[in-house]
Amino acid sequence: MKGTDPKTVLYETFARVGKAALGNPARIELLNLLAQGERGVEELAGASGLKLSNTSAQLKVLAGAGLVTSRRAGTSVRYRVADPRVTGLVELAKRLAIDRAPRARDAARDWMGDMDALEPVTREELARRLDEGGVLVLDVRPGAEFAAGHIEGAVNVPLSDLPERLGDLPRDTQIVAYCRGQFCAMSPEAARILRQEGYRARVLDGGLPEWRDEGLPVAVG
Repeated sequence: MKGTDPKTVLYETFARVGKAALGNPARIELLNLLAQGERGVEELAGASGLKLSNTSAQLKVLAGAGLVTSRRAGTSVRYRVADPRVTGLVELAKRLAIDRAPRARDAARDWMGDMDALEPVTREELARRLDEGGVLVLDVRPGAEFAAGHIEGAVNVPLSDLPERLGDLPRDTQIVAYCRGQFCAMSPEAARILRQEGYRARVLDGGLPEWRDEGLPVAVG
């Protein structure tokens, strides 16, 4: 690192961490995936659509900045977010971009559709309704992510399986779908599929990371 003046070192380090976390769209996506739980390189590459070599290179940058850690499990290496504040930093940057950059707002609307029409349920409201009963929480993420951590009491039906498993879901109970976070398109798509088939479906405002960050019940397995 250039410079020996403490102020210079400090600000260079700030810039390095910020660039590692936010300076590359692939790294932001990898951090999104790691916010769901611990993953291997191959899993991350498959989920993100990145090449294995690029995935490894981006993880190396994140690890070098202290944003992710790893452990060896047999012959594989498992990665995880080093600190919950890393996820918070990324989510703050996303919300700031939506608030301040019209291009980001337009892209989010084009990608996720009209979210207001899906009547988002706040985390506070969902926690209360889970205590009272009468709601089914539907996790539409892949099974590996569900196993790594999910809203306590949720049922897992991955989005890709939903059309074939509609018959497994009750028609007389309101369904609240969720996925990876505030800007995940899987739960809106799931809610639209369910509504088209006559189910009473809404989406959660946010996903597992936001739920977990508020200290709400999370189950593993």
